Amino acid sequence: MPFYHSSGKIPPKRHTQFRKPNGDLYYEQLFGTIGFDGMYSNIYHEHRPTQVKEIKKQYSVKPKIAKANNIQSYRLHGFKIKPKDDYLDSRKIVLTNTDCNIILAAPKTSQKEYFYKNTDADELLFIHKGSGKLRTMLGNLEFKYGDYLLIPRGIIYQIDFDTQDNRLFIVESYRPIYTPKRYRNWFGQLLEHSPFCERDLRRPQELETNDEKGDFLIKVKKQGDIFDMIYATHPFDVVGYDGYNYPYAFSIHDFEPITGRIHQPPPVHQTFETDAFVVCSFVPRLYDYHPLSIPAPYNHSNIDSDEVLYYVDGDFMSRNDIAAGHISLHPAGIPHGPHPGAVERSIGKTKTDELAVMVDTFKPLQLTEEALHIADEDYYTSWLE
Repeated sequence: MPFYHSSGKIPPKRHTQFRKPNGDLYYEQLFGTIGFDGMYSNIYHEHRPTQVKEIKKQYSVKPKIAKANNIQSYRLHGFKIKPKDDYLDSRKIVLTNTDCNIILAAPKTSQKEYFYKNTDADELLFIHKGSGKLRTMLGNLEFKYGDYLLIPRGIIYQIDFDTQDNRLFIVESYRPIYTPKRYRNWFGQLLEHSPFCERDLRRPQELETNDEKGDFLIKVKKQGDIFDMIYATHPFDVVGYDGYNYPYAFSIHDFEPITGRIHQPPPVHQTFETDAFVVCSFVPRLYDYHPLSIPAPYNHSNIDSDEVLYYVDGDFMSRNDIAAGHISLHPAGIPHGPHPGAVERSIGKTKTDELAVMVDTFKPLQLTEEALHIADEDYYTSWLE
């Protein structure tokens, strides 16, 4: 996160004695990224956060690659991913490369029996259906339809869902996820022309502090494997922390679109970035207002990146036969643009109600077996007149 946050009790100075009412020491943990060069927080625990009692089992959740080298455009029917009771079991990787995984999930029940920690990747969860509470070691966040939840690597968390009808679009990133640097000044503050500001970013509240010993199952993801680890103390035993590294929420409905007299390029929709891919939010907005403007996007060549568009809601002006939950993949190496008739239909329109999330990766994406189960193999012919 590009701004400071503090919660709970912390001492006046880092790395100094911080004692409990009975005189015992709290246990400090530096929680950082990129060695000692990235964002970090200092966390204070009731118990040492290092007490592993047992490693029970290890199993792979690596995706099975169906097409390693692909130049074909695809449409995936995301809602065809079948709901599963368990949160982790429900997560299906559909697209992948060495920088990220793009995941669909339809969990039916809350995560009660275990805690989860991804040690390799930041996780960006987009809530398409459902509501509930993200519970983490650094506090809790309420969520609902349209929310992004950004969970930095190493955060221990659980998710409580309010209903059984939940649909998530997840980007798992092996690079830290930030707000776009061009929207920040050199102090890190979001600038006046940014499509959102710090007021829109919801920081964790309701810090849970469980001073409890026992057997606590934490499922830890590392290099594509899940390790079932039993810890001796409750992972939510934090009494306070401060810093820049913590989970937060941002609603796509709080993204303020940038518009102009003629069609604006996709970077104006950018919401998050890494050095390997970007994430954009397409939201309801006024169309271009030049008297001869064409609101539909122009044909453009994906030479350097694969484009993934996850359709959330509304009227998708540039595509034919697209519905909520669909995913389009337009790979690098070929041009793409509006479907036949879309340009003509767009002329004279004054606004759009579309809602979508776009991920552009700088390395090619591979399709998994899960993707081909829900794919339209002939989608690439849909531009023929």
